[in-house]
Amino acid sequence: MNRKIVIVGGVGGGATVAAQLRRQDKNADILLIDKGEHIAFSNCGMPYYIGGTVNKREHLLVDTEKFSQKYNVRVQTNTTVTSIDRQNKQVTCEHKSETHHEPYDKLILSPGASAVMPPFKGLNKDRTFTLHTIPDMDRIQNYIERHKPQSCAIIGAGFIGMEMVENLKQIGIDCTVIDRSKQVSKIVDSDMADTIEQHMQEQGVQIMLNEELNFFSENGSVLHLSSGKTVRADMTLMAAGIKPNTSLATSSSLEIGETGAIKVNHFMQTNDPDIYALGDAVETNDRLVRAPRHIALAWPAHRQAYIIASHLHGGDVAYNGTQGSAIFKVFDLTVGATGLNKAALDKLGINYQEVTHKARSHAGYYPGAEKVSIKILFDQADGSIYGAQVVGKDGADKRLAVLTTAMKGKLTVHDLPDLELAYAPPYSSPKDPINIIGYKAASMLKRAPGK
Repeated sequence: MNRKIVIVGGVGGGATVAAQLRRQDKNADILLIDKGEHIAFSNCGMPYYIGGTVNKREHLLVDTEKFSQKYNVRVQTNTTVTSIDRQNKQVTCEHKSETHHEPYDKLILSPGASAVMPPFKGLNKDRTFTLHTIPDMDRIQNYIERHKPQSCAIIGAGFIGMEMVENLKQIGIDCTVIDRSKQVSKIVDSDMADTIEQHMQEQGVQIMLNEELNFFSENGSVLHLSSGKTVRADMTLMAAGIKPNTSLATSSSLEIGETGAIKVNHFMQTNDPDIYALGDAVETNDRLVRAPRHIALAWPAHRQAYIIASHLHGGDVAYNGTQGSAIFKVFDLTVGATGLNKAALDKLGINYQEVTHKARSHAGYYPGAEKVSIKILFDQADGSIYGAQVVGKDGADKRLAVLTTAMKGKLTVHDLPDLELAYAPPYSSPKDPINIIGYKAASMLKRAPGK
């Protein structure tokens, strides 16, 4: 008898694991259940649809029927899994007010996360939005088309806030970014964030830091801040973060980790070996220092899908932790980071050195060379790299990729000058900025024995 595998939740985690499972097991009965209308869509592409860079909504969506036929996966959309009966190995589902049960041999949870929407006094839901799902995107798009807003307040200077400010400005909406932190973009350190902030201000964005939203007035059009200041906006985007969806796991007595996400082992199993979990809802360990981390990014979800599919097929490929490599675009700047920043290292009590280098993206005499800033945080004893950050208009992405790979390969700062990176004037310099920052970092350390 073919085993039955039930997957709860789609998008990057659930849909990917379904496809990976079918590639490895042609006979399993695979059922994918999702509470939404779409089993998979590009979260990351939604700001660019709102801004008009992506001109067709369907480009962000995976066609459910085609997916089902291609991978021979049964799909139930608009269906909510309300409980798990671990003893009898079945889930309870609700669809259009009707309840039914689905048995499983193996269960995979991919419930994702939800955007944070605090219940502020005076909040008007008709003009206050989050952006995490396709219905969220449609609400924003419909509001813009119908009401032609001229201004938007963005609460939060993280990924969504940074990407949306660019795209809203692109369609003529003035933006004010409000964040309770002392800097924008907390994935980088404050000195790197200063460059981002300056660039945003040059694009006409008002930035208000060390500020918190207290309440709304005037039908949700006036925001009252912790300092006593007010901001008037035609619409408000709540981009203050996400929280993992763990209610199903909690009600089923599955273990929750220190970060508030579902705890899993290196094969993505929960404390019930027949139940796996992945994606934005899970806690994994940092790849380098092994501290618990909750990282809601696409790459970990896709890798975790492969890990689960492999394990269910008898493999022993382990998930070795999350490095947290992330990148985003804000106007003309590319911002990238990998590993741990200063705030994370300080919290963990890890001693480190830091080095920065400002260079040109390629040979200065070749047209189009742009400034690029690179920062590395490293062990002050042996030069192991804890984290890296890159900000620039050109060439930032490839430098981040090199540093991410160097960290995965356990290279130290002593190894960076020895990287033979391809050179031609349109692309780099004879000594790439990665080489040079390696020289600078290594000079700060005594060379370890045997190096």
